[in-house]
Amino acid sequence: MIKNKETPVDLFSHELVPKHILLTKDEVEELLRTYKIKPYQLPRIKESDPAARALNAKPGDIVKIVRRSPTAGQAEYYRYVTEEK
Repeated sequence: MIKNKETPVDLFSHELVPKHILLTKDEVEELLRTYKIKPYQLPRIKESDPAARALNAKPGDIVKIVRRSPTAGQAEYYRYVTEEK
């Protein structure tokens, strides 16, 4: 159960909220090397997003989102955490 003082409930326990995982430094390096990309080339998620806040994600972090897919079973998406502007 992931809770913090700003989110009094477990956001990820709801069936419609996909699993969010904060990547480690090694996982980020592997991801960027595999796809030959820079972090800023990924789609973005603001640090103020409720899921990013629940993970305590900071600007520069990368979040992996695992969604259910009717064709693939599960699909992985990545988001680059940016600051609020």
